[in-house]
Amino acid sequence: MAAVKALGISLVLTPIVRDVFRAYNVVDRPGRRKVHAYPIPRVGGIPIAVGFLVAMLSLATPTGAVPRDWIWALLPGAVAIFATGLIDDFFNLKPVVKLAGQIGAALLIYANGIRVVNLGSLHLPEWASLALTVFWLLLATNALNLIDGLDGLCAGMGFFAALSLGLAATLQHNSPIIYIAFPLAAAQLGFLVYNLNSATVFLGDSGALTIGFLLGVLGLIWTEESSTLAGIAPPLLAMAIPLFDVLISVVRRYLKNHALFGADRGHTHHRLLDRGLTVRQATGTLYLVAMAGGLFAILLAWKPLATGYHAGVLAAFCVVCIAGIRELRYPEFEATKTLLLGEFRKAVAAKARLGQLRETLGRATSDREWWDALVRAGREEGFVSLVWDGPAGRQQTNAPPGDEAWRFEISLTAGETIEVYGGVAQSAGSLNLPELSSILRETFAQIRSRADQPVARQV
Repeated sequence: MAAVKALGISLVLTPIVRDVFRAYNVVDRPGRRKVHAYPIPRVGGIPIAVGFLVAMLSLATPTGAVPRDWIWALLPGAVAIFATGLIDDFFNLKPVVKLAGQIGAALLIYANGIRVVNLGSLHLPEWASLALTVFWLLLATNALNLIDGLDGLCAGMGFFAALSLGLAATLQHNSPIIYIAFPLAAAQLGFLVYNLNSATVFLGDSGALTIGFLLGVLGLIWTEESSTLAGIAPPLLAMAIPLFDVLISVVRRYLKNHALFGADRGHTHHRLLDRGLTVRQATGTLYLVAMAGGLFAILLAWKPLATGYHAGVLAAFCVVCIAGIRELRYPEFEATKTLLLGEFRKAVAAKARLGQLRETLGRATSDREWWDALVRAGREEGFVSLVWDGPAGRQQTNAPPGDEAWRFEISLTAGETIEVYGGVAQSAGSLNLPELSSILRETFAQIRSRADQPVARQV
């Protein structure tokens, strides 16, 4: 009944809120990182919050179905995060102010007794409980907020996460989760009717922050009933898409040496759009993945007798995640081959060979000795040919003509160059050509410098 109330209020109130705030020009305008073409009202969090609040108040009675006063414990924090988002929708708060509001809301939740007390069988000290509780709520809150980039995406992710947590809780007879998750899912479903492409209203921070925060609170409540590490995983799986989007964003920005929490156009939904999908296709694809994550969460909440069942579910989920990340083809993650495919060892070996080559060339006492050492190194690296263009006029060919796929020229002096030719199959672990260029110029200059020094006569 509470879920029906939340759905009805959201369905009725959303178009009213949309039209009122459109009239007052409280809209989200098009921009470089946005896909909509005209201003759209951005306070869709109001009908979701009102629908959810009414549903919760209908349950928060002395004879209500939710035990341990969970509702009164979560409402102050929920109101605080909603207020923070709503003020930001109107006045564009500075990031530090918005973060302070989120931390304040998280502290209210902690003070009211909703917190991480145990990780499986490990009991946490109070300082660790506080830190982990606040961190988790900030992570969940901002994960949903950051993924709010396409019509229906954030509300859809939140809907599937809340629905799957409700179903998983049903398997475990976890009544607090059941009576909170389903009304939250219903409130988002009513809003989605107007938010799907082409959307006529957006969530805004008032909606995205509130949804993420409430999902985070559900995750905290879940941990209280879980005695194993695998048992606390369903909330993570239910919110897999937003959480992985945050994780991937931080990692790829680190690899590019960019601000870790700066804005860019590299989120999961942007990658799908860049691969040619339409907004509807990209959103639908992420919906399917979110449903898969929810299914894994439900399977993990099930408690069959089979040994290793939970480990198998988690392993299957990890395989799906890795496959999904590979399909997104982030150029920054080519660097992961360094760790996953043995390229790190190749890179270290190539660096060592360059060091050895520097020593060998540095010991050369003549042009001929220097060239012979370079030829040996080129043969080991698989270069197609080496050409010394200058008075010496030397050339070394290691493969049939026509195998050249690329050419790299190194200037030794004003009139002498070394030309390096390589093939298509050149290994990624072969010599770093810019560093090779530096080594050749340095050692060649040393040889010429020694040759120009006068020989001392013996008396």
